Amino acid sequence: MTIKLPDPRNETILIYVGGQLLPREQAKVSVFDSSVQGGDAVWEGLRVYNGKIFALDDHLNRMLDSAKALAFAQIPDRDAIKLAIFDTLNANNMRDGVHIRLTLTRGPKVTSGMSPHFNQSGPTLIVLAEWKAPVYDNSGGIRLITASIRRNPPMCIDSKIHHNNLINNIMAKIEANVAGVDDALMLDIFGYVSETNATNVFLVKRGQLLTPHADSCLPGITRAKVLDIGREAGLPVSERNISISEVYTADELFTTGTMGELSPVLEVDGRTIGDGEPGPITRRLQALYAQRTILEGEPLPF
Repeated sequence: MTIKLPDPRNETILIYVGGQLLPREQAKVSVFDSSVQGGDAVWEGLRVYNGKIFALDDHLNRMLDSAKALAFAQIPDRDAIKLAIFDTLNANNMRDGVHIRLTLTRGPKVTSGMSPHFNQSGPTLIVLAEWKAPVYDNSGGIRLITASIRRNPPMCIDSKIHHNNLINNIMAKIEANVAGVDDALMLDIFGYVSETNATNVFLVKRGQLLTPHADSCLPGITRAKVLDIGREAGLPVSERNISISEVYTADELFTTGTMGELSPVLEVDGRTIGDGEPGPITRRLQALYAQRTILEGEPLPF
């Protein structure tokens, strides 16, 4: 497991919190904020490539849907959120190699407690933009273990809501850290593969591209792009239940997510995946995804 050190430029960034651009030491929310009181917030991760924000509207669609599903009141509109993002990037002179953590909390409460009735002043928007390369070295590969922690089914909390209450994922990540690997593969309550603690999962078997149903996993934005890219490239693509034994015997395995893009997986639970090197279909999809990040995206207005 390799831990990348933060970019020193991030020491002087300005962070947008509730309408203000603040130095990182001053960028805070109230102890009464719902994100502190109960992890009651929604979030998105976005990337900036060469003056464009990739899949911005896709991410805003999911954030606004998540906030509505959680019955947030006074949700800011799309244009207001975009303006906050643009202002933050402009203030930091950021146009490339940037990751944005976009958070919308239910806002501060008038007193501590669980009920949203205590939220009287509307949501708090946070735009945290950092100089940050993909979390993994995608020229190599990563190792996984299978976590004992299960991913939530929709009967508990629908994973299509991109919420901040990530304790399941954090506990799975702790297991990965203890095992000395990069991340943990999480199963659903029926024992089928769901996703990792941080990313969606794809496997390749005899030329076919497979990924789990988005029932107990987040239907990721990068996941959707890879499904489109795979179909356009003429690959047989299927979303279905996948067992852990199919993972062990896959020809290729990789994860997808905004933070890590497409990351080859070389080992799961001590089993070598394929020949232990990033496979040709993974490499092909990485290249096609990189082309998309060049060609697509919302241009920055500065």
